[in-house]
Amino acid sequence: MSDFRSTARKLSFDVLAGLHDDAGASSPARRKRRHSKKRKKKEEVTSTSSNNGFLINSNCRSVESVVYEEAFLPPEEKRVYSVTELRQRSSFISFGEENVKEVDDGTRGESESMMKQTAEMNANANGHRMLDKDTSLDWKQLMADKDPNYNYLLEKSPVNYFIEEMHGGNSLRTTTILANEKDRERVYDTIFRMPWRCELVIDVGFFVCLDSFLSLLTIMPIRLLTTCWRLLKARQLKMLSAAELSDFGCFLMLISGVILLQQTDISLIYHMIRGQGTIKLYVVYNVLEIFDKLCQNFGGDVLQTLFNTADGLANCSPEHTRCMLWRFISDEVLAVASSIIHSFILLAQAITLSTCIVADNNALFALLVSNNFSEIKSNVFKRFSKDNIQSLVYFDSVERFHIASFLIFVLAQNILEAEGPWFENFLYNALVVYLCELMIDIIKHSFVAKFNEIKPIVYSEFLEDLCKQTLNIQPENPKKALTFVPLAPASVVIRVLSPVYAAHLPGGPTLWRLLWILILSIMSFVMLTTLKVMVGMGLRKHATWYIKRCQRRKLHSD
Repeated sequence: MSDFRSTARKLSFDVLAGLHDDAGASSPARRKRRHSKKRKKKEEVTSTSSNNGFLINSNCRSVESVVYEEAFLPPEEKRVYSVTELRQRSSFISFGEENVKEVDDGTRGESESMMKQTAEMNANANGHRMLDKDTSLDWKQLMADKDPNYNYLLEKSPVNYFIEEMHGGNSLRTTTILANEKDRERVYDTIFRMPWRCELVIDVGFFVCLDSFLSLLTIMPIRLLTTCWRLLKARQLKMLSAAELSDFGCFLMLISGVILLQQTDISLIYHMIRGQGTIKLYVVYNVLEIFDKLCQNFGGDVLQTLFNTADGLANCSPEHTRCMLWRFISDEVLAVASSIIHSFILLAQAITLSTCIVADNNALFALLVSNNFSEIKSNVFKRFSKDNIQSLVYFDSVERFHIASFLIFVLAQNILEAEGPWFENFLYNALVVYLCELMIDIIKHSFVAKFNEIKPIVYSEFLEDLCKQTLNIQPENPKKALTFVPLAPASVVIRVLSPVYAAHLPGGPTLWRLLWILILSIMSFVMLTTLKVMVGMGLRKHATWYIKRCQRRKLHSD
C-alpha cells in the first residue's frame, strides 16, 4: 500500500515538474498553443469527470481511506479490507493517469476531510465487521441459523416423526397446558359450588319479593284501616306520620292501576298477539322484558323519592307545609303514572306468555330457548364488577317473581276459558318454564363468575347482605339492597283474579252476592295473612341463623 502511494505521489510530482520546465522554455506563441490544448484537455477531463465524478471521488477517497482504516482498526480486522484495497487500487490505475493529474488542491482537501471523518467513524465502531465479499453464502447454514427445525425436517423421516409424536407425551401438549390446584378448584366451583350458592341467593330473593308482595296486600290495608279509625275517633285532622303518608301513596297507586286495568279488554289483546308469528312473539316478549326492567328500576327510584318527600312533609315546620305538600302531590302523580305504565307492560307480557303456552306449534319452547339464550349471550361474555353481579342476581330474583305472577295469570285464564282436562297440561308448561329459567340462571352466573374470576364465597356475601336487609339492618352501601316494587304485579294479579271470583259467585239477590263477596274476601285475606306470617317468620329465622353462622366463620378465620 505504501509503495502504491509513493508511486502515485512521484507520478504527480513528475508531471508538475515537466509542466513547469515547458512553461519556462517555450515562446509566447507556443505558450498560447499549449494553453489552448490544455484548455481543451481540461474541458474533456471535466466532462468525463462530470459523467463519472462519483467514480473519481470514490476512488480517490478509497485509496487514502485504506491507510486510515488500517491505522485505526485492530490488527485482526485489517484482513477484511485487503480485497477492497486491491479492487479500489486496480480501478484507480485503470481509470488513467490523466484523471489523477487534473485533481486540484480543493478536491484533495475535501477528500482528505471526508477520509478523516470515515476514519473516525471506523474508529468509533469498535468490533463492527464489514461483510467478507469473497466468501459465498451457505444457504443451509443460513436457514439452520434462522429456523432451528430446518435440520430436523431434513434429517427426520415421516415415520420417525410419527413415532416420536407417539412417545412424546400428551397428545394435546402443543395446545393445552398443565393446570394447577387453582385451576382445578375453579372447574369444580363452576360445576358444583357456584350453581348451589347462586340458586340459594336467587331463591331467598324470590321469597323476599313474595314477602313484600304479601305485605302490600295484607299489612297495608290493616294500617290504612287503623289510621282511618284513629282519625274518625279523634274527629280532627292531624298531620300524618311519614309511614302513614307512604301507605296512602302506595294505596292510591294500587287502586289507580287496578281501575285502569279493569277497563282493558284482555281477550282483544290476546287475539292480537296470537295472530303474530313465532318470531314476532319472540321480539314482542323481549321488548316487553326490557321495558319491564327499565320500569322496575325507575319505579324504585320514584318510590324512594315519594317516601323521602313524605318524611319531609311529616317533619316540616308549618311555614314550609304548603311547599312540601305540593312536592308530595307532584311525586305522587309521577309514581302513579310510572306504576300504571309498568302494570300495562306486565299485563302484555303475561298475555304473550299465555299465548305461547296455549299455542300448538311449540311456540313456548321457541320463545324460552331464544329468549333465555339471548340473555346468556348478552351477559356471559361481559366484564362485571362485584356490585354489578350482585345487581344481576337481584334482577333475576325479581324476574323469577314476575314469572310466577305470569303463571298465575295463565292459571286464571285456564279456569275461565279452558275446556276439558287442562290442569295437567298447565302443570307441565309451568314446570318447563321454571326449569328453563332455573337452568339459564345457573349457567349464566356460573360462567359470569368464571370469566370475571369471582369465587363462590362472594355469593355467600350477597346472601348475607340480603339477610341483613330482611332484618331491617341498613347496609353500608345502599346499592347493595334488593329493590322491588310490588305495586304493578299486585295490580295485574288483582285484575286477573277478580273475574275468577266473579264467575264463581252464586246467583241471587244483590245483598246475597255482596255477602258472598265479603265472605270470599275475608277468606282470601286470612289465607294471604297466614302465608305472609309463614314467609316472614321463615325469612327472619333463616336470616338470623345465617348471619350468626357468618359471624362465627369470621371469628374462626380471624
